[in-house]
Amino acid sequence: MALDTHISFAIYLRMLDQLKKTLRQEIFLPSRLGIVINPLYILRRGLYKGIVDIAPKIKGDVLDFGCGSKPYESLFINAHSYTGVDLAASGHDHKNSKVDVFYNGITLPFPENHFDAVVSFEVLEHLFNIEEILVEIKRVLKPYGQILITVPFAYDEHEIPYDFARYTSYGIKYILQKNEIDIVGVYKTTSYVLAVCQMLIAYLARYISPRSRMLSRLFQMIIIFPLNVMSILLDCILPKRYDYFCNSVVVGINMKEKAKVCGAEEYRIIEESE
Repeated sequence: MALDTHISFAIYLRMLDQLKKTLRQEIFLPSRLGIVINPLYILRRGLYKGIVDIAPKIKGDVLDFGCGSKPYESLFINAHSYTGVDLAASGHDHKNSKVDVFYNGITLPFPENHFDAVVSFEVLEHLFNIEEILVEIKRVLKPYGQILITVPFAYDEHEIPYDFARYTSYGIKYILQKNEIDIVGVYKTTSYVLAVCQMLIAYLARYISPRSRMLSRLFQMIIIFPLNVMSILLDCILPKRYDYFCNSVVVGINMKEKAKVCGAEEYRIIEESE
């Protein structure tokens, strides 16, 4: 009897651990389950769709700058290696981080021309010295190496006090081009309607949802889940505009010959319609 109880408890713990793993995965790699349980489903789904289209095209040795928990590492199926670098002192703790190398915020601890690609997800808004960092990124990146960056546009302050900027699609393109990074494409992750809906849902989840865990889950089911569905339906009905959006996904090439490196024509670019 005691043995059966022990086995049952072990199975329960294994199932609980798997459930926690699934829920953590849904934060960044949302499936259909995410629309039910994730108040940031619209934002995260848009980011995921933008990254998953590009990640398999990136090969060789990849550096994830500001890697945190490396949430998108599994999407880079053709990478030879995937190295994460981050600051020890940042706006979040490193309890769930998968940092391979910590650096001092000034000099990346790698030789010149070391990586075939550099990726950075939702990091540049936390940097004051973005142009100095781009110089370092270009130094460790091989000539004609690929760059994949995401930055927020419509999103609330986070990782306070280390939240310094928001970038329009034109702003981030200008900064990258100024630093001799050719732009292959810019993908806006949501439409105007979805961005507005996401901001409303995020507000309700953060400031109106009950603090009790049980009541919060109930609020998620009866308020947030229907709003997620309604937002998607509204986006299908209303005219599409992209001059307000949640995030930009930017693909660039270190220096020149962008079209020869990874097929610029393959990238999906959503431009603003007048």
